[in-house]
Amino acid sequence: MNEGKNFIETIIDNHLADGRFSAVITRFPPEPNGYLHIGHAKSICLNFRLAEKYGGRCNLRFDDTNPCKEDQEFVDAIMADVRWLGFDWQERLYYASDYFDQIYQCAERLIEKGLAYVCDLSAEEIRRYRGTLTEPGKDSPYRNRAIEENLRLFRQMRDGAFADGSRVLRARIDMASPNLNLRDPVLYRIVRATHHRTGDRWCIYPMYDYAHPISDAIEGITHSVCTLEFEDHRPLYEWILQSLEWPNPPQQIEFARLNLTRTIMSKRYLRYLVEERIVDGWDDPRMPTLSGIRRRGVRPAAIRAFCEEIGVAKANSVVDIGQFEHFVREDLSQDSQRVMVVLDPVRLIIDNWPEDKFEELVVENHPQRPEMGSRKLLFGRELFIERGDFMSNPPPGYNRLTPNQEVRLRGAYIISFKSAEYDGQGNITAIRCNYDPATKSGTGCKKKVRGVIHWVEVSSAVPVEVAEFSPLLDDNFDARTDDIAAGINRNSRTIYPDCRAEQSLAGASVDKRYQFLRHGYYCLDSQAGAQGRLRFNCVVGLKDSWSR
Repeated sequence: MNEGKNFIETIIDNHLADGRFSAVITRFPPEPNGYLHIGHAKSICLNFRLAEKYGGRCNLRFDDTNPCKEDQEFVDAIMADVRWLGFDWQERLYYASDYFDQIYQCAERLIEKGLAYVCDLSAEEIRRYRGTLTEPGKDSPYRNRAIEENLRLFRQMRDGAFADGSRVLRARIDMASPNLNLRDPVLYRIVRATHHRTGDRWCIYPMYDYAHPISDAIEGITHSVCTLEFEDHRPLYEWILQSLEWPNPPQQIEFARLNLTRTIMSKRYLRYLVEERIVDGWDDPRMPTLSGIRRRGVRPAAIRAFCEEIGVAKANSVVDIGQFEHFVREDLSQDSQRVMVVLDPVRLIIDNWPEDKFEELVVENHPQRPEMGSRKLLFGRELFIERGDFMSNPPPGYNRLTPNQEVRLRGAYIISFKSAEYDGQGNITAIRCNYDPATKSGTGCKKKVRGVIHWVEVSSAVPVEVAEFSPLLDDNFDARTDDIAAGINRNSRTIYPDCRAEQSLAGASVDKRYQFLRHGYYCLDSQAGAQGRLRFNCVVGLKDSWSR
């Protein structure tokens, strides 16, 4: 019956079958304290697709309970990211701050039932009283305050009578519980900070673990799907709703979060990179944020396909970044126009080609997609080729131009080496060769050579910059033990400032993707470039660069 379904769908099927719920309502509940990253994409896809599969609905709700770290910038970026991934919450946009009045009233109800109390211990004292995994906690000396006193003090907290941090509201559960989350957790704290939506109306704010289940319940969420780190918080989630006697409360279900090798999956660490200016912002193409990935050139279809493929599991694991890149590559290979760009140019002079002669060559835009058409390239006496495509003393297996080895210029002619020119430091400045007129591509030439190299004609070449990327984390970084500052790969971006591209890229657009022949897939960076030059970001290489 449940063949091919993940464990969450099996739970939902059972709930629908036994009548606990008659519909499926999920939510994606980001905290607006940073930009979303690739790990959030898994949760977005899961929550929206579950709702779609069962004919239900998925809400977008901002859990904005900490005004010290939240900002409208993050709200706007998160909405843009969810839309970019292809999901629509329609009119169902909510905020935990929409429910602050109801959440406060629920706190008073808990006090009236003897299930919450105002505590005067400092944050450090609360930590000490909490105990450890092997030792029970110790009751706060304020735990047995009278209900009337707790109500009076809580209302005074709300009205601004006390200093920040001087008092908190705590749940009255069990200081000896083996689950530390049930050892009288804090429900409210005093924070005088301007909220991005409610302004200065409130000086007390609910904790996330308290506001979240109530927000779910208010919205009628049936399945509160979250990652495994919240598994130990589920008893508190259920305690809150049971204590408030909420009818037919939501079911929290935990799944394994997405972890990628050599990829930072912590908002705290990502914020560090931004604030320390190790990267150029949240949308730096090296960042695993959805805005950074989008600017780099990854398309949403690849992310959705990747999330679908890795599936939903109950145990944490780490996915190799090469698997993600595979889906990016598969998506881009379908419709990316093939073009020629020389990253490290050196001049190639064809001595037996007339100086004033130019020829237009017709080349295909995609070898497997004839419907994508073709384009014309100018060919002449002087070309740019990659500096690495010529060696005077090549190693074994070198299949490019050498004094004793001919190569084909892609879409053009076979050439043979004549001589090379060098500067005073021994750097090659020009390569001279001859071409064979009988070897033009597409004319049925039978002559075979071992190598084919790309080129760009000098007079029509477009100056461009190209950015190549490697992961932000060193290969041996361990997030469990290592300091993030020590694990940063300081060479995660290489800029080639003096590249030359074929003339068709003069009209490149941000919404198109290109395969630079022999290099990889690239897109135009909408926010970078120097001295009037276009900058192209490497989306992904032609093959896995990071496999061991």
